Amino acid sequence: MAQLVKLLDYVSRYEKDLSRYPTQYIRMKKYQWERMKNQWENGADLTEWQQEDVEEVVEEVEGGKWFSPLFRLFGQRKPIVDEEVLDAVDDDKSEEEDNFGFSPNIIYNPTNLEQLRRLYSDQLFHFQIKWASSTLMDKSRVDPRYMRDTLLRSFAQSLPDNYLLFYYPILMLKKAPVELDIIMVTPVECMCITVLEAEDVSAFVGSGDRFWVKKSGEKETKLLNPLISLNRMEKIVAGIFNGQEIDFPVKKYLISRNGYIDYPGAPFDVTIIDRRSYEQWFSALQKSPVPLKSTQFKAAQAILDIGQTTSMSRLFAEDEEQLEEDEE
Repeated sequence: MAQLVKLLDYVSRYEKDLSRYPTQYIRMKKYQWERMKNQWENGADLTEWQQEDVEEVVEEVEGGKWFSPLFRLFGQRKPIVDEEVLDAVDDDKSEEEDNFGFSPNIIYNPTNLEQLRRLYSDQLFHFQIKWASSTLMDKSRVDPRYMRDTLLRSFAQSLPDNYLLFYYPILMLKKAPVELDIIMVTPVECMCITVLEAEDVSAFVGSGDRFWVKKSGEKETKLLNPLISLNRMEKIVAGIFNGQEIDFPVKKYLISRNGYIDYPGAPFDVTIIDRRSYEQWFSALQKSPVPLKSTQFKAAQAILDIGQTTSMSRLFAEDEEQLEEDEE
């Protein structure tokens, strides 16, 4: 599952420590899947399935020693005896509880392993949205449409863990917000992606002009040349990398899952993917064997550093939500 690093201008867990959360997410995902699968194979009722209790981040164990359930979560029961360490862990209580608060809402028991995988994947998608819209102290309001966004879900659920996804991020450039399309930072390149989607089997006729033509049946309409925003995005991202002296390739992709793109004179530096080639292209992305790379982290961090964030205190947000519920 590609990791949703930034969604619009929502506050993101990854903003706090990009070097930490990707590896934590991968470990947590593997651990919880194995645990869930083992319980299912042993006949447990998954509608009552809950994550191991992390309410108490510091617990007393035999012999008066202490340990953090963070280690238990990953199967490493490691004593902590130093008082300074104990104080530090205690200070991080709420943070660790929230970081690993993956609590699936399972409403039915799957009958086969494929159903179990699909159920687990759906729960992880919601967990990713949480990580991409909240931190320990802050929270952003998530537009419900992103829960139903099939492209976002497809990227997040089907691409490898080593892909870092920026979904329509808003960056601050010269004190002004700039809305971009999709950025995918893979271990080998930064993919700038602009999406063309309309009615099924619509045809987009491209040219070097300011406007393209969209044909849907007998109807023709004009739309702004999508390469304008794609080229702008590529220049912005490349400029960010150059400013940080990050040597990382930036590539441009124009894609349409359900339509046709007809542009014989397309620029050589733009890869065009439409419904005729989308499945093959997407399948190739799924097979990336390259692990997370340090240059990839630097590239993603450089983008995160100038991302705009709009959020509110979690305490205020919870009070507001409770007030809305009471009014209903």
